[in-house]
Amino acid sequence: MVAFFASTILSVIALRYVPVYFTPLMFLRCAQQVREGRELKLSHHWVALSYISPSMPVAVMASEDQRFMQHHGFDFDAIQKAAKRNKEHPEKQKLGASTISQQTAKNVFLWPGRTWVRKGLEAYFTVLIELLWSKKRIMEVYLNSIEMGEGIYGVEAVAQEHFGKPAQMLSREECALIAVTLPNPRRFSSANPSAYVKKRQQRILREMRHVKKFEVE
Repeated sequence: MVAFFASTILSVIALRYVPVYFTPLMFLRCAQQVREGRELKLSHHWVALSYISPSMPVAVMASEDQRFMQHHGFDFDAIQKAAKRNKEHPEKQKLGASTISQQTAKNVFLWPGRTWVRKGLEAYFTVLIELLWSKKRIMEVYLNSIEMGEGIYGVEAVAQEHFGKPAQMLSREECALIAVTLPNPRRFSSANPSAYVKKRQQRILREMRHVKKFEVE
């Protein structure tokens, strides 16, 4: 137990300063590609938050976690609302309430899954990064590590592959389009958006008006 806590805390402290070049999900996806006989693809380019369009943090907060700057890792109001909706409408797709902090903890330190062990570890790492990282660092790691398409990780990679430009040059509309895909980037594409994706993009653009600009300095 001492070794576990020491190693995990040291890892979180180290990644407060060191770029996250690889995540467990990247390795898992590569293994899936090899197992299925597909071409190996891993596109990932780390960039500082100052080199990402200022509209991108606003878009993901509008889409994924509007109270990111206020909560300390967990949005209990969103959890209660999701639990109530899932109970009242069990036939519908389950509504999640993971914050950007929780998603960052999962992406960087853990593996996909819904077991209680994994969820417990996710909560543990969420607490750690909220204690040891700034909100700026959490957002920076999130935008650099999240899956954004088949074999594509991070906003710089998706900007280059889908829009032919660096992340710094993404427009407000393009940022909203990318944000739409994040719940399921292997199903929804920012390169070839469906009518549903375009409709959601317009909703996120409206929501972005009510989200305070994310300060990177």
